[in-house]
Amino acid sequence: MKVLTVVGARPQFVKAAVVSRQLRRDHEEVLVHTGQHYDEGLSDVFFDELSIPRPDVNLGVGSDTHGRQTARMLEGLEAVVTERDPDVVLVYGDTNSTLAAAIAASKLDPPLAHVEAGMRSGSDIPEETNRVLTDHAADLLFAPSEEAAANLRSEGLTDGVHVSGDVGYDALLWARERADESVLGDVGVEDRAFVLATVHREANADDPDRLESIVAALAADPRRVVFPAHPRTTDRLREFGLYERATRELTVVDPVGYRQFVALLDAADVVATDSGGVQKEAFFLDTPCVTLREETEWVETVESDWNTLVGADEDAVRTALAEASTPDEKPSPYGDGDAARHIVEVLSDVV
Repeated sequence: MKVLTVVGARPQFVKAAVVSRQLRRDHEEVLVHTGQHYDEGLSDVFFDELSIPRPDVNLGVGSDTHGRQTARMLEGLEAVVTERDPDVVLVYGDTNSTLAAAIAASKLDPPLAHVEAGMRSGSDIPEETNRVLTDHAADLLFAPSEEAAANLRSEGLTDGVHVSGDVGYDALLWARERADESVLGDVGVEDRAFVLATVHREANADDPDRLESIVAALAADPRRVVFPAHPRTTDRLREFGLYERATRELTVVDPVGYRQFVALLDAADVVATDSGGVQKEAFFLDTPCVTLREETEWVETVESDWNTLVGADEDAVRTALAEASTPDEKPSPYGDGDAARHIVEVLSDVV
């Protein structure tokens, strides 16, 4: 079986790592990097530390508007799929890379498999559009939870649906054993004595009022706040006149590698984030999460009280950070950390 895997952004590198290790034991994989995340700290480093083989193809698309970026990816991926003639195209999550690959596969011969199918936040963000369109184009839908599978059924998608568990859990278990705890000393923090923060979504980073509220709420917390800043967030902090305050009152650091980030997340007292992946990773590591969004696709983390949705309201963020605590119980809605093996087994049987 020849699998053409398309990745383009940090969360996809993490997920692809565990599936690729399973795939390459008995099958051929062609790994395509769209270049959606082109910064070395967000791309190249992950291939090194997660032991992912170097991409066979790098489209080098880089940053652009959603439409132009997706169009350039589609053009490149159509040529790659035609040339490499895979048995199946495998995509992850909800990025423009995923949507472009889904369109390319649907216009050509190979079936499309979507890992992380059925996730819905009920919002009108670009990621939600990418999820829905990809699911409806896919032939194989790997849902990370029963709730995700129910979302697919509600949209009339029942054929090819498999509840695989979440490959993010597989990746987290692998990384936790290899976490680089030297980062704690590098940034000068101690276990359970700091807040970790990440902000990168357009709704927050590109809105000066929301970004200012988030910075103010983080700065008001009495604990150290470690803030690995996404490059575009750093650009917006400068553009909106917030960079000086952020660097003065928060511990702003460059993006860190995945094994370093896992070490920080595991040691943090609480994390404030607008990332879907970080919400899950915090849940897996028993770290309370405050989500800087009004909705989430990972609803199980909220229903079990491990995650609090606060948006960008300054008072709500401050209160949630202050009151964050560890619940007495935690469910296991995302499988047992063996999703990659299940996905490869299904692909082998079906394709």
